Amino acid sequence: MTSAQRPFRFGVQTGATGDLKEWTDVARRVEANGYSTLTMPDHFDGQLAPVPALQCAADVTSTLRLGALVYDNDYKHPVVLAKELATMDVLSEGRVEIGLGAGWMATDYAQSGIPYDPPGVRVSRMIEGLAVIKGALDSEPFSFSGEYYTITDYNGLPKPIQLPPPVLIGGGGSRVLKFAARQADIVGINATLTSGAVDEATFASMTAEQVEHKVQIVREAATAAGRMAAIEMNIRTFMVFITENIDNALDTLASFTGAPKDVIAESPFALVGPPSKIIDDLRERRDRWGFSYVIVGQNDIDPFAPVVAALTGS
Repeated sequence: MTSAQRPFRFGVQTGATGDLKEWTDVARRVEANGYSTLTMPDHFDGQLAPVPALQCAADVTSTLRLGALVYDNDYKHPVVLAKELATMDVLSEGRVEIGLGAGWMATDYAQSGIPYDPPGVRVSRMIEGLAVIKGALDSEPFSFSGEYYTITDYNGLPKPIQLPPPVLIGGGGSRVLKFAARQADIVGINATLTSGAVDEATFASMTAEQVEHKVQIVREAATAAGRMAAIEMNIRTFMVFITENIDNALDTLASFTGAPKDVIAESPFALVGPPSKIIDDLRERRDRWGFSYVIVGQNDIDPFAPVVAALTGS
């Protein structure tokens, strides 16, 4: 099976800040509307911390998968994160997805005092971090010696129910995309975030042409590694408007992003129109780029539900 033939599934990304009732209501709504996954970012702002919040969501659901989009490798030693993920997988009865990234938001680093190393250093550390996490989640003890981490005869316990949980790596640059193609079960195509903030360069990297280039990098690297059929292609759609008034929605997005309307309309980071049009767009984008795992925002849970109902599993 190629990535383009994979059945659709959908997730919801939320940076929830509410109390217990609000958070558990969100988790239940996501599951009730047929979404596969609930994901959270990993930042030091007002959001809930992802590990305890996702475990709480697991406790009040039965089928919903839980993941971060994504855990920042710099914020926790990978042995610590691996133990937390394994524990979550046990307590959720095998519903964890592992999303890992090199870190990008400059304000997190500035406020916490964690060194904001150059992108290449952060990526190298994340690459080692994933190796440590995979080793810790494996069935046997392991050792690892790298530039950033040294692990000696460590047998990570508890062992996850999934051996191992699927790994998601998202990237906007060539190096991370090639690494994801070789190592990840799920490859996310991201915007460019090298500035450390969401800015004009971020939106400029969301064009269909840029996505085409990034997907091609993944395809070439995955094909060379003989694993294209093993990869699920993912995208987080940031701009979702369920509406009959397409022109008005595109005007709003153009004003917000500074991008031309036609560029937004063609971008896979945007889904604009009534459910029937969005269903057609998603099918076309899966045929073109392989995107079968699509993640929307918390505000889209209910408006986007008809699309989820129509496409999930198809």
